[in-house]
Amino acid sequence: MAPLRSLVASLLPLASVVSAWGTLGHDTVALIAQNFISAETTSFSQRILNDTSTTYLANVATWADSYRCGVDLQRDCGTEGCVVSAIANYTTRATDTSLSAGERFDALKFVIHFVGDIHQPLHDEALEVGGNTINVTFDSTITNLHHIWDSNIPEKLVGGYTMAFATSWSKNLTTAIKSGKYKSQAAGWLDGTTIDDASSTGMVWARDANTHVCSAVIPNGVAAVQNTDLGGTYYSGVISVVELQIAKAGYRLAAWLDLMATGKISREGATTYSKRSAEPLSYLAPGVFNDFSHAKIARRQFGSICDHEH
Repeated sequence: MAPLRSLVASLLPLASVVSAWGTLGHDTVALIAQNFISAETTSFSQRILNDTSTTYLANVATWADSYRCGVDLQRDCGTEGCVVSAIANYTTRATDTSLSAGERFDALKFVIHFVGDIHQPLHDEALEVGGNTINVTFDSTITNLHHIWDSNIPEKLVGGYTMAFATSWSKNLTTAIKSGKYKSQAAGWLDGTTIDDASSTGMVWARDANTHVCSAVIPNGVAAVQNTDLGGTYYSGVISVVELQIAKAGYRLAAWLDLMATGKISREGATTYSKRSAEPLSYLAPGVFNDFSHAKIARRQFGSICDHEH
């Protein structure tokens, strides 16, 4: 099999719908974030979202997958890639008090969703449209590689996909971050996080997620997983990566929302970063879009090359 070439210099317009994390994953990421953000950030988020319920971030975490708009690749995708650019742009919109409440509402929902997205390893991978065209089976169900990472693996791990399952999983992962297996790692997850350069931060997160493509997602190449049932040994070998990425996404989302609301991260061992410049980035104006799924825009491999010999 030929090496997977780095596609850092290109954008791939996608013809098919590809999402990153299903309902369970996105809801869990949002609920983890709720467990770490400051009281001031909670008020900031609840005010913009007009929601004071116990699941106020999770309630909007999957909204972007159903939002319909049309995207101009050259206009809306910066050189860093679409999701990276979107995080930067919607961060600016969500904190821009000159915008309407509705515009800031939409922008914050996009931020919550895209930060989750960028942590799914195949969301940052150009190979076979992020695995969407790599046909596999999972516990005898015919699907594709991207979908099992989005939904099948997380749902098998926790038993379902409802908010109740997300709440339980988020509690377990929050405990793992605060006092368990992730405690010694968590501070390092925020390295490179600066709201002064949101695009650079997004690239750090994307590259981090992409490292798992060669080591866990397809360590032996596409042929080793294609048309194969991945519900057994493969599943057992990757569940730790899925949990790690969900935990990272939630922890980083909390830090990002803290920076948006207060200019600092209220986490033990975390560096306090200055609030970003008020100078706006170019906006992605949602009002002029139609037929949008963010994952239809573009997908790129962030500097990763896998070499497989067969």
